[in-house]
Amino acid sequence: MKFMDTLRNVFSHVEEDDSLKFTLPAEDNSISNDKDASRTFNEIDDVKQIFPSIDVNIEYIKTKYNLLINSDVILREFTLSARNRQYRAFLLFIDGMVDMDLINNYVLKPLMLKNQANSFEGNQNQVVAEAVTNNITVRKIKKFDLKDYIYNNLIPQNNIKIRHDFKDIFYSINSGTCALFIDTLNIAFDIDIKGFKTRSISKPENEVVIRGPQEAFVENIRTNTTLIRRIVNNENLIIESIKIGKISQTNCAICYINNITNNDLVAEAKYRLNNIDIDYLLSSGQLEQLIEDDSKYSIPQIISTERPDKTGTYLLEGRIAILVNGSPYALIIPATFIDFLESSEDKNIKFQFANLLKFIRIFALLITLLLPGIYVAITYFHQEFIPTELLFAIVASRASVPFSIIFEIIIMEISFELIREASLRVPNPIGPTIGVIRRTYHRASSC
Repeated sequence: MKFMDTLRNVFSHVEEDDSLKFTLPAEDNSISNDKDASRTFNEIDDVKQIFPSIDVNIEYIKTKYNLLINSDVILREFTLSARNRQYRAFLLFIDGMVDMDLINNYVLKPLMLKNQANSFEGNQNQVVAEAVTNNITVRKIKKFDLKDYIYNNLIPQNNIKIRHDFKDIFYSINSGTCALFIDTLNIAFDIDIKGFKTRSISKPENEVVIRGPQEAFVENIRTNTTLIRRIVNNENLIIESIKIGKISQTNCAICYINNITNNDLVAEAKYRLNNIDIDYLLSSGQLEQLIEDDSKYSIPQIISTERPDKTGTYLLEGRIAILVNGSPYALIIPATFIDFLESSEDKNIKFQFANLLKFIRIFALLITLLLPGIYVAITYFHQEFIPTELLFAIVASRASVPFSIIFEIIIMEISFELIREASLRVPNPIGPTIGVIRRTYHRASSC
């Protein structure tokens, strides 16, 4: 009985006791003394716009990012100098995902230190043009705008975007950028200063060639798009960005050549990607199952490749490539049957040898699909096709086997799958030890 109770507890669902549930009353805490302070955090969650009050923004960000618990999310408050006036400001970024030298030298230093750019005596207005006619000086004056002044004069970065809502800001910060909030402004500056470590470009592991390029995709999507642009080398190459996943907001890229790819094919690919309703997306394998026509069959409908040169070739043929951030594989759509019988090496050798290799692959495919069935059919029902001596040898070898041929083939298929799984899952330090034990056991059993 104890054994059955243990199995029941492990594999069955146990209802929770309602007496153990408890709730805490929600407190109506005010955010600030500002006019927006009467809103609670639950009400602010529905409001995505950035507030002009810096105190409200700080409290909202502290709540969203749990800054009392998170140790890697940095909120750096400081005083900004612009035209001899002081403004409260703060930076928000994630430690380890940004370049600290860029923050110190090209963000904080121009904003905090007084220099020629942010020091100005006299009127706050700026003279943009001046002309003298008949001893009369005519000046064109532009009214001082803090947002434009910071964007054009105080941040020496080449990739700055102005955001108006928290959703875009949070996505950018989670991707490795830095956000600058300034008091009295209902916008934030999204500064691209990524500095996290990524895997360097290495050789392909699954699609090895001899004479072809020796570069493979990596997990960083921007590095992968760069590899594709280097190969295609055409201004008509379009790389559109799309986010998939309600929680993860995984960045994906749709790559195609504008004047070559069919527009209906591009529209169909965008339609399927935009209509994916999923919480998170972590790999290209998940995306492949979500966008294919029918996932009930095991026949592949999408090409998955780790080679940029192969991806560039398909793009020049009018196909579409889909990249997923965090996955070193590109998805090529649409795919035909002959594509799976080709190799990246075929384009680097003469067509006679390439065609010969294709015929060999087709013959190998037929053997893989038909050989087990042909073997069962001949040994069970058409023994006359087997030469007499070979038939006697097969009968003699099967005299001591207690299983049927069909059962043996099923065991053989399962054994191959087990060997494949073992070769993938067994850690490298343990693999040689298991091989030695297996060979020792085989020799002992044979003796």
